[in-house]
Amino acid sequence: MISPDDWAPVGGMRLESNALKAVRETSANVVVTAGPGAGKTELLAQRADFLFRTGATPYPKRILAISFKVDAARNLQSRVRLRSGTQYAARFDSFTFHAFAKRLIDNYRPALTGQNALNADYRIDAAMRIQHQQITFDDLVPLALEILEKNDYARGALRQTYSHVFMDEFQDATTAQYAFLKQAFAGTGVQLIGVGDTKQRIMGFADALEGVMATFSKDFAATELQLYQNFRSKPRLRRMQNRMILEMDPSSASSDKELEGEEGILKVLRVDTDEQEAAAVTEMISEWLDEGVPPREITVLARQQPHLITSVLGEHLTAAGISYRNEQQSQDLTAEPAAALIFNFLRVVADDGRPKEYSDLVRVVTRGGIEEVDGVLDSNLRTLLRDIRLTVRTADFDTSDYASWSPIIKSFLKFVTRPALNALSPSYQQGSRLNDVIKDAASAFKRELAVDCDPVAALDRLSEEDSVRILTVHKCKGMEFEKVIVFGVEPQFFWGSAVKAEFFVAISRAKAELVLTTAHHRTKPDGASGRWREESPAYEELLRYTDES
Repeated sequence: MISPDDWAPVGGMRLESNALKAVRETSANVVVTAGPGAGKTELLAQRADFLFRTGATPYPKRILAISFKVDAARNLQSRVRLRSGTQYAARFDSFTFHAFAKRLIDNYRPALTGQNALNADYRIDAAMRIQHQQITFDDLVPLALEILEKNDYARGALRQTYSHVFMDEFQDATTAQYAFLKQAFAGTGVQLIGVGDTKQRIMGFADALEGVMATFSKDFAATELQLYQNFRSKPRLRRMQNRMILEMDPSSASSDKELEGEEGILKVLRVDTDEQEAAAVTEMISEWLDEGVPPREITVLARQQPHLITSVLGEHLTAAGISYRNEQQSQDLTAEPAAALIFNFLRVVADDGRPKEYSDLVRVVTRGGIEEVDGVLDSNLRTLLRDIRLTVRTADFDTSDYASWSPIIKSFLKFVTRPALNALSPSYQQGSRLNDVIKDAASAFKRELAVDCDPVAALDRLSEEDSVRILTVHKCKGMEFEKVIVFGVEPQFFWGSAVKAEFFVAISRAKAELVLTTAHHRTKPDGASGRWREESPAYEELLRYTDES
């Protein structure tokens, strides 16, 4: 343990003065407003390190981080592990709001009574609720709030477990989520910090509470701090962002001197047809990959329905042999430990030279690491993998047919055992969540295998590391990429009262190169609604922000 005065940012990081104030605060709640690229995730990771190393979070107290997306929760957990090491990271709980609410429900389910009472084996469905048997994702937070309102033990457990609570992307908190936070922590000794960007408040459709950061500041007497610097984007891209900030929030705009420099690439691709657009973008991505840009550093962003808007692009990418991952279909599977286990197993038996995947597989199956493996379990795992690899490589095994892979997946999961699978995540220990994840993982592999009958390519498309990612604007929040393509900057896709905020989120993901595309003619794909217009003019009001003059 060190004194607060002796603590310095880890990893050689430099923090602007307000960020340092937020990190070092030991008595007051804090609310931080920060623009894109200001280092919100880094700020929270540094604060966790400060709290652990100075004893402000004394053992066995823990830190709770609540995010609004699986990717953001996972990224923050990884950053804390990077900055502080595994020992401190083990006391850092990073959840989405839904995941944390489910954990509370699973632990205190008997507190729910009447029409909200749940059976022990309750299920979660995307849309349908069945009394006592099945709830929806939207039910999770209200039910968790009901538990906190009714159960003194649940409230006490939270307050005794956590010394500090972090809220990431806090501008997107809904009314129910904010009520949950107040019920859990208001008026207690637990210290809270909320970090967000009001210019990125694009979750209004999900009942995001208007002015939640100002409300939090008042209700929790929080110290208000603003971060101004964008450390992510090159100067040319920052200048485009600044032109939008000058209209949306002039007081937060940067000075010309702060934005000097010619680094960064900004392009507008105008073509006549979606075929021309797809061909040009595919060629662009191919050149980036040939230059050595990692696939994970390239993304294509669509305002909505990327499986429709980028359907022609998907055909071109597949024809060019470029692996891509459509997040509309893949959802958050890679963040699920059971799905990651299945995919790593398939990579190890289907491909050669996968040491990282093998190491991850051993670590999960043995609940340790290669150097800590129990001899019998290690021997049995090696034998299983060797036998399956031999089977997969026989002439009788059809690698292009999912029916060949299904019994192999089942035999592997049987070897791992159900208790070991349940131990992978608290959410697997009650209800049908584990079965649902296994089913979704198998379905995703089957779907991708049908694209080109190549199991390795199918698994690459399911990987965040080996694939170009196709994301919605809402999904990309909190992420950053070297190369960003915003697809279809046209009024039929970018519309609504929050259109500028959404567009700002999209363009501010780019670190080095930003490409905006528009195609005058877009053939209506199967599954598109009646609102689809084949004649699709460019959204000139948004594109004008690229004009330096």
